[in-house]
Amino acid sequence: MSKKRGLSLEEKREQMLQIFYENQDFYLLKELEKMGPKKGVISQSVKDVVQSLVDDDLVLKDKIGTSVYFWSLPSCAGNQLRTTYSKLESDLSNSKKRYMELVEQRDNLKRGREDSDEREDALEELKAVELRHKKLKEELAAYADSDPSALEAMKDATEVAHSAANRWTDNIFTLQQWCSSTFPQAKEQLEHMYREVGITEDFEYLQ
Repeated sequence: MSKKRGLSLEEKREQMLQIFYENQDFYLLKELEKMGPKKGVISQSVKDVVQSLVDDDLVLKDKIGTSVYFWSLPSCAGNQLRTTYSKLESDLSNSKKRYMELVEQRDNLKRGREDSDEREDALEELKAVELRHKKLKEELAAYADSDPSALEAMKDATEVAHSAANRWTDNIFTLQQWCSSTFPQAKEQLEHMYREVGITEDFEYLQ
């Protein structure tokens, strides 16, 4: 025997709405959780189903004292449908208006662009100018290394690198002096380590 199919979310919503419509009363959530199974909606699902109805304005809720009550009347669904219908009508009207504006804009852009010998000549001239512009940009890029602004930027970058190199050289000398003072008995090991990392006797500041 096949297992009975459970209700879909939409079916659960319809069944919970029937509870409200049949009695047109106010309910606490715990009351709805007891009534839900009679409509095929397990108590664990009632809270989420009712909340989805609240989110869609099909069920109303309000806190009275310390309790939260839920209720719904057939007119609530009608009002919700009327609101949705009005919004769709407004969206349709705005879309039609925008469409007419775009059609008018398209027609205006077409004016003066009809095919003619004069238009063809102008397009050919425009194409030639664009090609010339592209070629000039390529030629200009070839001389970028001689650009005064580029040379100035390279000069500034060189100065920054020079200053940074001497600053790190100074830091290395300071570290060497500290190591020599702190570990005088390890002079040979320290000198070996310096050579391994490239700090030789000719290591000096950049001029």
